[in-house]
Amino acid sequence: MNRLSEETSPYLLQHAHNPVDWYPWGDLALQKAKEERKPILVSIGYSACHWCHVMERECFEKEDIAAVMNAYFVCIKVDREERPDVDAVYMDAVQAMGVRGGWPLNVFLLPDAKPFYGVTYLPPQNWTQLLKSIQTAFTDHYDELAKSAEGFVENMVVSETEKFGLKATTGGFEAENLDGMFETLQKNFDTYKGGMDRAPKFPMPSIYKFLLRYYDVSQNPEALRHIELSLNRIALGGIYDHVGGGWARYSVDDEWFIPHFEKMLYDNAQLLEIFAEAYSLTRNPLYANRIRQTIKWLSSEMRSPEGGFYSALDADSEGIEGKYYIWTQSELTEILGEDFEWFSKIYNISQAGNWEHGYNHLHLTETPAQAARSAGVYTDQFEQKYENVLSKLFEKRKEKIRPGLDDKILASWNGLLIKGLAECYRALGDENIRELALSIGEFIASSMTVENKLFHSHKNGKSSVTGFLEDYAAVIQGYVALYQISFDENWLIKADQLAAYTITNFFDQTENFFHFTDTYGEALIARKKELFDNVIPSSNSIMAQNLYSLGMMLDKFEYIEMADQMLSKMSKLILTDVQWVSNWAAVYCTRAIPTAEIAIIGNDADAIRKDFDRFFVPNKIVMGTKTASELPLLQHRTEINSKTAIYICYNKTCQLPVTEVEKALEQLGGGS
Repeated sequence: MNRLSEETSPYLLQHAHNPVDWYPWGDLALQKAKEERKPILVSIGYSACHWCHVMERECFEKEDIAAVMNAYFVCIKVDREERPDVDAVYMDAVQAMGVRGGWPLNVFLLPDAKPFYGVTYLPPQNWTQLLKSIQTAFTDHYDELAKSAEGFVENMVVSETEKFGLKATTGGFEAENLDGMFETLQKNFDTYKGGMDRAPKFPMPSIYKFLLRYYDVSQNPEALRHIELSLNRIALGGIYDHVGGGWARYSVDDEWFIPHFEKMLYDNAQLLEIFAEAYSLTRNPLYANRIRQTIKWLSSEMRSPEGGFYSALDADSEGIEGKYYIWTQSELTEILGEDFEWFSKIYNISQAGNWEHGYNHLHLTETPAQAARSAGVYTDQFEQKYENVLSKLFEKRKEKIRPGLDDKILASWNGLLIKGLAECYRALGDENIRELALSIGEFIASSMTVENKLFHSHKNGKSSVTGFLEDYAAVIQGYVALYQISFDENWLIKADQLAAYTITNFFDQTENFFHFTDTYGEALIARKKELFDNVIPSSNSIMAQNLYSLGMMLDKFEYIEMADQMLSKMSKLILTDVQWVSNWAAVYCTRAIPTAEIAIIGNDADAIRKDFDRFFVPNKIVMGTKTASELPLLQHRTEINSKTAIYICYNKTCQLPVTEVEKALEQLGGGS
């Protein structure tokens, strides 16, 4: 076993038996490279990455290839989920080299950790040839490599403001700009299958979040049409696990049909939030079903005994991608018996398979009941029969070898899940969902926080790795959401404490953005800022929304001003190419029209809030108390004739308090 056997990361432990003399990232490896004047190989991946497994089997487990790596290089393995800061630095370098980024990411460094070459997956022969070429270049052309590496580092240390020409705009955030943003985004829609017009297809929650907020402002039916088309296909396609619940990371095709089978916590957390908001708007029962099934899967398979949620399920089992989720016709015939015939018509099951190698994967383009009608197999008992069949498949699937579990708990992804569950609770009103969300918050507060400082990762009862901006941003967002579904002011206090720490230790006063790493964190060759929204929103865009929300709730104008400065510097990009800054665009929607300030005071505050939350009102803050509170929005507010009162305010100007939710909703309609 190599040094990785002493690590806690499941990805690093997967490589602990490799004949490669792997080091974890750290001073020991970096110092060895300097002392022995050897180039460094940094190989970055994550536990659920299919091609990472392939390269390990083909290259890192081979004695002859490992001998070359050990002889010529100091070899470092990095879990990108555990060390996103290291991944971000070297991914940026590789992309500057003109290489398309991805994982496994293999980067070659000089002994001083400056990068000079990088690749992603390579098969064994190509990999071995590259290793020898790199060694020759390092020995015979060191000065050229050093010059090249210096150039990449210079590119990496250029500030984001300078690199992307970010300048604060004059004027405010105007609602009339939203139509232009939508029209720009619309050019890249797949208007037949949903999502963006490309393959592979990734769910992009921040795009859907922007569209929901844009629709709330504009009532543009084209926005709602694309939201529903996209979410319906994501809910019905093969990217969703019809048997067990939960979504895979993406589909390899443009049909949402065959997924890349790994299930990531961050995807499911964000999709829960989006489906909850969409359910509040549309009342589509399909969305409620997917929410409930996904929460059931998360609770049964992804929750640690301590209360946090694990990171991912692998794509592979028994060395085959997706084997846990796919079926042969003969398997289904044996399991389902007389139900096979109608089920096979709905799901297009065949002997040849609807995928490859005789395997079938479950995929729909319309609801099960609609599919049954289309296939001529619908009966009055269909719904119950359908649920019974899925239960049979679920029980049979338990006998299969499960995909590997990445059982580290990340503060950032758990923060996203708190937010997702909070929105699900607001939409469905299920008290069990609220309790689940609160339990995650309590776990992070007790096990991953010390003196207002977050740790990034937790495993085996121990928290490690100094927290990154993504952790603070997601956890603050989660705590703000917990306050708004509980009215427990402790969550708001905790959120404010974390925000204050983040401003002190992450904020760059010269650029008005947050660094990704803490001042007290490990210093790498570049200190990055995460600005662009991708499958996960950028930590800066989440912080902008956090600061605005906290500023409104706590009457801290400096927070609002900071958020507006950040948003202003991103405005040019938002207006010209919104798909890469879609969470920023969602924040822009919040600032383009007044935010509803809702205060609920009285003994029935929680019940009134629960009734209120069923409705789709995305641009609001909700605060409440049963008795009295020193929070600015609640001060000097009272019940009305011993009845719980609802105060609707805009820009600190309030309408007459009411005691009925319907009347409060009427006031909301008049406020926008």
